[in-house]
Amino acid sequence: MSNARLALPSMEDLCRSVLENNRATISVKKPAMALRKLELILAAALELSNRGGFQAMSLRELSRASGVSMGGMYAYFDSKTALLDMILSEVTGAVERTLGAAPDTLADDPRARLMWLIDAHVRLTEAMLPWFSFAFMEAKNFPVAARRRAVESEARTERYFDEVVAQGIAAGQFAPTTPALLPALIKPLLQDWYVKRGKYRRRGVDIDTYIATVQDIVLAACGRSPEQHESFDHD
Repeated sequence: MSNARLALPSMEDLCRSVLENNRATISVKKPAMALRKLELILAAALELSNRGGFQAMSLRELSRASGVSMGGMYAYFDSKTALLDMILSEVTGAVERTLGAAPDTLADDPRARLMWLIDAHVRLTEAMLPWFSFAFMEAKNFPVAARRRAVESEARTERYFDEVVAQGIAAGQFAPTTPALLPALIKPLLQDWYVKRGKYRRRGVDIDTYIATVQDIVLAACGRSPEQHESFDHD
């Protein structure tokens, strides 16, 4: 499937969302300047964290890497915990905005909607690779509140798949014997694309091949052969 139906976010889009969601605490008043510096800060924070770990990153190191002074950074957040909350909130928000925007034409076609959800999730993680890598790799080090938020976010993602699988069974598109655990098992398949990139790069697997393979695996688990989704365009 083409990603033409998806409004995949750019770094600027994500930072604009972070800015809008934190207007109460970000004290920079000029939107253009606030956005430009926030992009520098978040890009540097993700790069440093994904390279050496968020816990090991100091705000002074972040200041040097971003080119934003310590005083300038405190205009955006007052602690690393607040910075962490900004990043995690944006990852969660992006997933909900994307998966919650399935085309209306798929509302009565659970099979096509399930395929769209898989496609959309993988392409979103590709567009936001540093963000998702951060959220996955750093989860074990999150404070209790942040870990709880990460768990809740994963549960919300699983519900999208749970609902469409249940709809497919009710509509007769999926077999009644579809495993109840299937929605929970889809998420690790989606995560593997951004967590183990090297493995797929070495095998020459591109994103379209990966998406199509996951779709076929999931459809097979639903009790229908992959050939039965020919109407869904992988191109």
